[in-house]
Amino acid sequence: MTVRQRRLGGIGRIVRVAVALAGLALLVNGSVRATDDVWPFGPMSQYAGSVAADASITSIRISARTDAGTTVDVPLEIGGAGIARAEIEARTGEIAADPSKLQAVADGWAKKHPDKPQYLKLELIRDTTKLVRGRVHGPPTSEVLATWQVRR
Repeated sequence: MTVRQRRLGGIGRIVRVAVALAGLALLVNGSVRATDDVWPFGPMSQYAGSVAADASITSIRISARTDAGTTVDVPLEIGGAGIARAEIEARTGEIAADPSKLQAVADGWAKKHPDKPQYLKLELIRDTTKLVRGRVHGPPTSEVLATWQVRR
């Protein structure tokens, strides 16, 4: 069986160059704007650097008090409360300034999981883990950045 090779025509070349230039333009635009909102055509800053051996690492989470009397960490993923962790991390300052933005998390959970315990109170929490010589030094410290009583 012989495979016949065909040369790429002029129109094919133009289309490929145009697609490559468009992709490059989108990447430059996202990089100049320095925002994760345009991913994958921009920087994903949460993966953009290394951590020094003696440093502090912070992470954001949302804790919920449920109508079943339990306290749980909200699963920050589309299948959980309908919102991804990166979205919360990117908007931490906005949420801290206006905790009512957490209502969307409770609404997303209620819509996706009507048969499970519902959220009554949400807290946006920043956990800080200290590293000494590249190793975790002590338990993480937690700081509540925002609190929201869920509206029904």
